[in-house]
Formats: sequence, C-alpha cells, structure tokens
Amino acid sequence: MTINVLIVDDEENICFTLGRFLRDEGYIVATAEDFDTALVKIQEVAFDLVFADILLKGHTGIDILKAVNQKNLNCPVIMITGVPTVETASEAVRLGAFDYLPKPVLQEDLLKATKAAIRHKELMDEKIRYKSNMEAIFSSVKEALICVDRELNIIDVNTSAEKICGIMRNTCRGKSFAALKPACSGRCIRVLQETIASKKTVEYTQVPCGFPNKNQVVTLTASPLLAPNSELMGGLLTVRDQTRLFALERDLKLRRTCHNIIGKNEKLQEIFSLIDTLADVKTTVLISGESGTGKELVAEALHFKGANPDKPLVKVNCSALSENLLESELFGHIKGAFSGAIKDRVGRFELANGGTIFLDEVGEMSPRMQLRLLRVLQEQEFEKVGDSTTIKVDVRVIAATNLNLLEEVNAGRFRKDLYYRLKVVEIRLPLLQQRKEDIPLLVDHFVSVFNKQFGRQVKMLSQNVQKAFMNYPWPGNIRELQHTIEHAFILCRTDVIELEHLPREVLPENRPQLNPGTKNGILQALEKTRWNITEAAKELNVSRQNLYRKMKYYKISRSRD
Repeated sequence: MTINVLIVDDEENICFTLGRFLRDEGYIVATAEDFDTALVKIQEVAFDLVFADILLKGHTGIDILKAVNQKNLNCPVIMITGVPTVETASEAVRLGAFDYLPKPVLQEDLLKATKAAIRHKELMDEKIRYKSNMEAIFSSVKEALICVDRELNIIDVNTSAEKICGIMRNTCRGKSFAALKPACSGRCIRVLQETIASKKTVEYTQVPCGFPNKNQVVTLTASPLLAPNSELMGGLLTVRDQTRLFALERDLKLRRTCHNIIGKNEKLQEIFSLIDTLADVKTTVLISGESGTGKELVAEALHFKGANPDKPLVKVNCSALSENLLESELFGHIKGAFSGAIKDRVGRFELANGGTIFLDEVGEMSPRMQLRLLRVLQEQEFEKVGDSTTIKVDVRVIAATNLNLLEEVNAGRFRKDLYYRLKVVEIRLPLLQQRKEDIPLLVDHFVSVFNKQFGRQVKMLSQNVQKAFMNYPWPGNIRELQHTIEHAFILCRTDVIELEHLPREVLPENRPQLNPGTKNGILQALEKTRWNITEAAKELNVSRQNLYRKMKYYKISRSRD
C-alpha cells in the first residue's frame, strides 16, 4: 500500500534528512518550504500524514493544521518544534494535532511516530467507511428506523422516519423519544419499553397510527441492541407503513393478521372487520369461544386499535379467584375491611380508569358479583370493600367466556339483565378445526417465535407432520397447537420437525376412530364439526353423498336438537 507523506519546513536540510529516513522505509515523501506551497500540494495529493514545523515564514504549523481540518481531510498532522513548550503542545493537541516532535528529530522517534499516525489513520478510515456504509443502508431503508439508548434517548433516525413518524433527523438526536410526543398513538414508545425491559424482540402488526393526519396503519418491531457481552445498549424500532397493503387486503378480504391474530378463514375475516368497526366505539363487547381460541388476543386488538391505546388494559381471570377475593381484586378494599386487609388496595376497575378492563371467564362469577358488575356497567361507579365512598370510573368493559351464557341464563345461573348488558356486541370465535386453512399460517408464526426463543433454525415440518396437523381435531385449539410445536422444538435436534417429535395424542395411530357405520359415530362427527357436513365427512373418511345417505337412513337432522 502506497503511503504519501508531506514534510513542511523552511529548513531545507531538515526536509532532506526527514525525507531520507522515511523513503528508506518505503514511504512516498513530498516536501514544502512554506505555507502556500504546502496548501497547493495538499490540494493535489491525498496525503496520509503531514509533518509541519511550528514556525514557518509568515505562518505557523498551526495554520497547516487548521487548513487540513477545514478541508475535512482524514490526515494526521505531527508538529515539529525547535522550542517545545507546554503551551505550544497544548494548543496543537487542542486543534487536533496527532503528536509533536522536538528538534533535533531522531530517526527512531520519527519512525515510531509515523507508524503510530498511519495506524491511527487506517483505523479512522475504516471507521469512516463503516459509518458511510451504515449511513447508506440506514438512508436507503424504506421503513422508519429509530435507534435509542436504554433511557429512550434518540441516538439516530433515518430519513424515512420523517415521512412515516414526523421525526426530524437533524433536530431529534439526543432528545427523549417519549418527550417528543409523536402524533401517533404512542404505541411505538411502549414497544421500545417492552424490548428494553425484556431484552427480546417485540412486534405488533396493523397498529393504527395518527401521523400525518390520516388513517395510517403500521407494523412496529422493536429489537434490543446488545453489546458482545450481552449488555443492553438500547433498542432499534422499525416502523413499516402497511396502510396500502392493509386497505388492499381489507378490500379483497385477504387479511392474514389483525393486531396479533393470525388467519385467513372467512369467519375470521368477518371478525377482523368487526374489530375494526368496534375499535373506536366505546361499547361493551362479549367474546365467546372455547378455551384456546384466542379470546384474550381479540380483547387486546379491540383495546390497542382503539382511540386510547396508551391507556391501561387490565386483565382479570374471574374463575381463578373466590367471590371475596374477586370482589377485592375488582373494586379494591380499605384497610381493616376484612381479616388480612392490612392496607388499602386499589381495585382493577380503578386501575383501568380511562382504558379497558378485560373480564375473562365472566360466566364463573357468583350471583352477588354479577349484581355488582351490573351496577358498574350501568352507573360507571362502585365502592371499595369496606368503604361507602363512591368512585367514578370511565372504563370500557370487554368480557369473555367459554360457556353458553344463554344456557346459563335459562338454567338460572347467570343474570339475564347482565347477559344482555354484556352482549351489546358479541364476537364468536371459531374452533381451530373449523378454520383448518389457518393451520399453516399459525405453524409458520409459532416456528418463527420458537426459533427466536430457543435460538434454533428449524425450517419446516415434514409432510407427515403437516398431514397429521391437518387431520388432528385440536380440542385445545390454537393453544394446543402452540404447545405441540413447543414440545416438538424441545425434542427436535435437526431443522425439520418429524412425527417422532410430536406429543403422543397428536399422532394418527393414537386417535380414537369414529365409526361411519353407526348412528353414534355419525352424531359424534357432526357434533365435533359443529354440523359442518364437509368436515364431518372428512372425520368419518366418507364422501358427503355417503354421509347424507347415512343421515337419512338414521333419520339424523339438525332439527333433532
């Protein structure tokens, strides 16, 4: 590699001596006897190192240093001085001199300083190239990129962030991302906070965004920035504008996600549209469906796609607590209200003020708790346990159940007035076996999730596993599918999941077979598939025409229920 060195000194013998020392080491050397000559040569040649005498005719070596700095040349400058002083050295270093050498300059000192300066230049060149490459990548990415430190202070953003998020690159560096109060819902701030807290990648799809005063829909992905020793340095937020894709999928009814809900099933498409409709309508919603069908995800979608996603979403499992504990959990209590109440407690309704409370398994509430809940729904007020002070709240209630609440009402186990108050709008979630076309999408999602979680590179499911998944009834629905894939990840040591990695109950040979020749077998298949003739025929391994004939023979019809 050719290295060009410039020596600037008005003493010819010094230029000659230093030049000889450097040429003997293979350096290409040019000399200049004054400031003006040096400037001309600096403009003509890209020097890798400059030696400049402090005292020049009419100028100083400091002037050479300033000229190099003004031209933004990545070229170390070493000062040569006949009368070295602390003041001279300090001024030279302050202005960016790499080093200084006292006269007379010894060959050993000259070569040592030269090697150090050239090494420094190589490192700086590498840093500049790296920064330029990163800048080119950073600027070319169409998604908004926002890089923050652990305190959410902005390190840098790309130009796309100006268009998508309204964050100006030239004014935002060093400022708190949270303090900028972006025009969107602020969900991006919470995504980064989740990533910083967990050191894991967090992603939310199809998030409504208010900038720039249009119905913008984005995908938010936040990833932790980790040092080689795994120390958390900050986070990187990617904001992908999917407004056009969202509108196209909606118009063509091809949406595959809604918030974190995945599926292309026709029933699910209707649910996606209903969620969009209800998101900004502050009404009570009842979500019904069997365990594992995704009721909690629907509640999250309703909240986070709504008008106040930055407000609390508080979740309560009503079946996990006794009546007294649930009352205290929902409404809070004051100190001394009951044995063990050693201090005041804020209830979940109060915590959810301004936001949403999600009451899971609401059908398990006792009659007394049902009455208290009815009052909150009607009056938006309650009292803490042991207190007579009325507390007003502004809370949206989303309830969920895996029971048939109408049957519970008819049996006298659930209040009719509360049922109709909860069921202003009902979202019924289908079983996984009723939306089998979604299984490949869900499998891809969970494989991606567990690849990240376990640090694996599983690429696919074998054809036998895919067939087994499509034929299995999934009584535990999506939750069972998720646990099945997690089980397979634990046992699998290759990049392909095989039948041997699945739980026993999922394997075809371990499933109870339905007998298509008996009335009971046909009824079981019909009940299992919610009277979907096509699916029931598949369960029985017969044609639809054959199933219809057998149903006619056994006088089986839906009306018999």
